[in-house]
Amino acid sequence: MKIDLPFWLSGPELTKLKLAAERWWQQVAEWLRWPLLQMDPETCHLAILDLIAWQRDIDRFKGEPESLYRLRVKHAFINAVDAGSTAGMKRVLVRLGVGYVEILERQDGRDWDIVLLRLSDSQLSQNPELLRVLVQQYGRTCRRYEFETVTPIRLRMGIVDFNDDQQTLIAKL
Repeated sequence: MKIDLPFWLSGPELTKLKLAAERWWQQVAEWLRWPLLQMDPETCHLAILDLIAWQRDIDRFKGEPESLYRLRVKHAFINAVDAGSTAGMKRVLVRLGVGYVEILERQDGRDWDIVLLRLSDSQLSQNPELLRVLVQQYGRTCRRYEFETVTPIRLRMGIVDFNDDQQTLIAKL
């Protein structure tokens, strides 16, 4: 806030009054902006975040980092919309920091209601509780979810040119 006084009101005492008024109205503007800043899940106070989370049907699980909790509350609506499809569930998992996950449904030789979530060993070990909560909240009803871990292993194989002759001899009596 900048207050401009006419030139005939210049003077040391009026300048002090002008600076005090500028500081006061700047503080009033901050007070008025504060409620608007509390509606952003990324920056609001934790008590307000709990209210927003309650409104969006998000519960904080034990040991959940605050950054992940804020991210879950921020994306609650779009996650609820996306969770209805396989591609949407993949987007939910990427959005919440789990990473790419393969989702396989209706596998041959298995019950039709089993959904297989194939992910890396590190993804499962870093996010076990988050995955449980996401499957519980966004998983489809009447489905059973199983986790399958994929661990990449480096394999070294030497390829050598092998040129030997072979003969087959047949003897008859």
